[in-house]
Amino acid sequence: MHAMRVRPAAVAGLFYPGNSQRLRREVESLLAGPVHISHRPKALIAPHAGYVYSGGVAGKAFALLRGAGADITRIVTIGPAHYVALRGIAVPTADAFETPLGTIALDRDALMELTDLPFVRADDAPHVPEHALEVELPFLQMVLGQFRLIPLVVGEATPTEVAQALERVWGGAETLVVISSDLSHYHGYETACRLDAATAALIERGEWQQLRADNACGFLAIAGFLAEAAERGLNACRLALCNSGDTAGDRARVVGYGAWAF
Repeated sequence: MHAMRVRPAAVAGLFYPGNSQRLRREVESLLAGPVHISHRPKALIAPHAGYVYSGGVAGKAFALLRGAGADITRIVTIGPAHYVALRGIAVPTADAFETPLGTIALDRDALMELTDLPFVRADDAPHVPEHALEVELPFLQMVLGQFRLIPLVVGEATPTEVAQALERVWGGAETLVVISSDLSHYHGYETACRLDAATAALIERGEWQQLRADNACGFLAIAGFLAEAAERGLNACRLALCNSGDTAGDRARVVGYGAWAF
């Protein structure tokens, strides 16, 4: 047996508290709001900024999973590569990802199976510094406890490729898909509100062909997911839409955040 290879947290203490007790308290407070839909989602879109900016929006999505720990045992997380240029989709070779709340075992069999696809490659480099998937993990750990993780980082890929990868790991009721994306970046407040409302409408109508990089940093992950969701008859339910000007930033240059359940 090889020694277990763990990807350590990259942004603990930056995007969210590095201290486990403080992190637990913060996530608990972000999950505390009322839940607006009663049925359990198959997939969530959630933002991935620092918790002070987008944690409240993310919390509205992950709160839907409260009490689902016995049923949801596998999570697919998919989001954009922010730091490492990448063709296709990268899966890690690590055995586990770590946050201040503990380690999460990866579903190695599923990850190996994905590498059969010509555009998927085993490559830790895009995963090592990446915050997009990591910031979702403490929420998942708090609501679900133990689960196996399938982390996918998307570089230059097509929505069709993303859809093919998701189809392969879609699973049944035991598998939840989490698409990690912020919306518009660095516009003034009014402009951002207008742009994000338009993006939200595209997501809610399933018009994945219209999504572009200026809609959302994770537009490829969202578009590929929407293409697959359409095949499976899933509909979007908006949970929250706002921007950093509403939460913790000035209004001259804001980042948009939205959360949806499917």
